[in-house]
Amino acid sequence: MSRNNWKNRNVLVTGCTGLLGSWLIGELINLKANVVGLVRDHVSYSRIYTEDLQRSMTIVSGNLEDYYLLERTLNEYEIEVAFHLGAQTIVPIANNNPLSTFESNIRGTWVLLEACRRNKQVKKIVVASSDKAYGEQKELPYIEEMPLMGRNPYDVSKSCADLIAQMYYFHYHLPVCVTRCGNLFGGGDLNFNRIVPGTIRSLYYGERPVIRSDGKYVRDYFYVRDAAKAYILLAEKMDNDSIIGQAFNFGNDTPMSVLRITNEIISIMGCKDIEPVVLNEAKGEIREQYLSAVKARESLGWSPIFSLRDALAETVDWYKDFFQNILPKR
Repeated sequence: MSRNNWKNRNVLVTGCTGLLGSWLIGELINLKANVVGLVRDHVSYSRIYTEDLQRSMTIVSGNLEDYYLLERTLNEYEIEVAFHLGAQTIVPIANNNPLSTFESNIRGTWVLLEACRRNKQVKKIVVASSDKAYGEQKELPYIEEMPLMGRNPYDVSKSCADLIAQMYYFHYHLPVCVTRCGNLFGGGDLNFNRIVPGTIRSLYYGERPVIRSDGKYVRDYFYVRDAAKAYILLAEKMDNDSIIGQAFNFGNDTPMSVLRITNEIISIMGCKDIEPVVLNEAKGEIREQYLSAVKARESLGWSPIFSLRDALAETVDWYKDFFQNILPKR
């Protein structure tokens, strides 16, 4: 499949009101695909509504865990490609309420894959896992051959979903690939307890940004626009049978501490006199997590387009416009 072959192709995106889902849908709409999005809750400030993406797509309302809804959606809209992004993605929420996270992240994955297995028209499925699926490893960065060893609630949910996706390929020969990304950031992330949007919001309103941890936790921060393009490239590369069934890490290969990325945002926004509040309250999280994207670079010919600073600057601009022009109108 080339870029020109997305035109009129029927594509399902779960989790389409989320950060990655909204940017992926925007890319697919630009490529003239027929996009069907699964929406559980009407999130008024999601980009699919504030930027009118919903006008160029079909929205199916319901829960990811509803097998018969997924089966009907795949059949009635003649889905050929499925991007499974739907999940509960907030670590503290998973720590506080693991059952709802397990329902969406684990059950939601096998429900979609089982519905796809029973529908021969679905030719490609890309399942979003996470670098969290690797759990705590003795050596870093994570590479795709490492075992999945989640121990905390969110990490376990992603390890399970990842293994289930692999099982559907190895046992049932379902055309699945798995993506494992670093911490996504970018315009449209409405979960302000995450470090990037939370820091930007605090600084915009003249407040000190809050760091839940001691600031020394290390992560691989990955721009959502690069992630959306990576997902589409992977789906295109799945025309090659040797790619199907594999997992791919996507990231910048530039791990940063929470304090460092906070200070980068402070610098970009010109707020050098403001210092973050460090709570040192984080629990149930691994101190260092970052991955290698060498396999994606070599096997898929992929590389990120944006530098981290440019991506952060673009993200800051998006939120400035959002706080100034979108929120007051609602």
